[in-house]
Amino acid sequence: MNPSNQVSLFGLKNFFNEFIRLYKSDILPNKILLSGPKGIGKCTLSYHLINYIFSVQEQFSYNLEKNLINPENRSFKLIQNNSHPNFILIDINPEKKNIEISQVRTMIEKLNKSSFNDQPRFILIDNIQYMNLNSINALLKILEEPNSNVYFILINNNRKILPTLKSRCINFKIILSNNEISDICKKLFKNDISDIINKDLLDYYFTPGKVFNLIQFASENSIDIKNISLDELLYLIISKNYYKKDLLIKDFLMDYFQLFLINSKKFRNIDLYDYFVKQYSNVKRFNLDEETFFIEFKQKLLNV
Repeated sequence: MNPSNQVSLFGLKNFFNEFIRLYKSDILPNKILLSGPKGIGKCTLSYHLINYIFSVQEQFSYNLEKNLINPENRSFKLIQNNSHPNFILIDINPEKKNIEISQVRTMIEKLNKSSFNDQPRFILIDNIQYMNLNSINALLKILEEPNSNVYFILINNNRKILPTLKSRCINFKIILSNNEISDICKKLFKNDISDIINKDLLDYYFTPGKVFNLIQFASENSIDIKNISLDELLYLIISKNYYKKDLLIKDFLMDYFQLFLINSKKFRNIDLYDYFVKQYSNVKRFNLDEETFFIEFKQKLLNV
């Protein structure tokens, strides 16, 4: 689910309305950090805020009453084509392990040029947990003295980030209740998710984005996610190397591993449990290679 394509904003309307109020009052922070679980709608919220601001003086402007982007809006189309002169997106390249310093330098070069029509400029940085130290240091310099009328929105998927980066931004924690998430999923999929997905695959931290990605992944690979068990799904993803082909698959594989740790009866062996919890923590914290970890997990815990 590409957030830039989502013309409807389901949920998060309180956050959206607050950002609109801040902008209209001319007090919208120019360095915003949105923190929350991956797939909860942080990027979608950002695109709706950006479209509202860009489209105010354009045809087919944003519909505040319905929280709806008009697909005919010029700015919406330009962002879709990655050609809007006042918008810059920085995200991890699927073929790389990190957001690289070259991406930040390119952004800085663009910011040194004049804004188109003297309008606000927005820099959206997704998946900041993948920024390496060099790219973070380059970003910190521009955050210290940002150009006028430039807004940075950083997306943090509840991962640990450098305190120096966090301290330069106003942090908004984006949360939804389980009932709100279920309602959003029902609107997105026109059905209760329990009718589509095995309940054992839905943990306490499931989000609309994760559910969408799981459904899409299952459809593309002919997987019956209504009847497949958690163990079987983990084995399938690891054995067929699906996680190597798609960053989103790797993300929810790690989530499902965590769910397996919590629920599996195989962890009566406390030493084994502690070992895999530590290994799992190191892989996430230090962005280590996952392949060796997954192979060991498959051999020792999935009994294959």
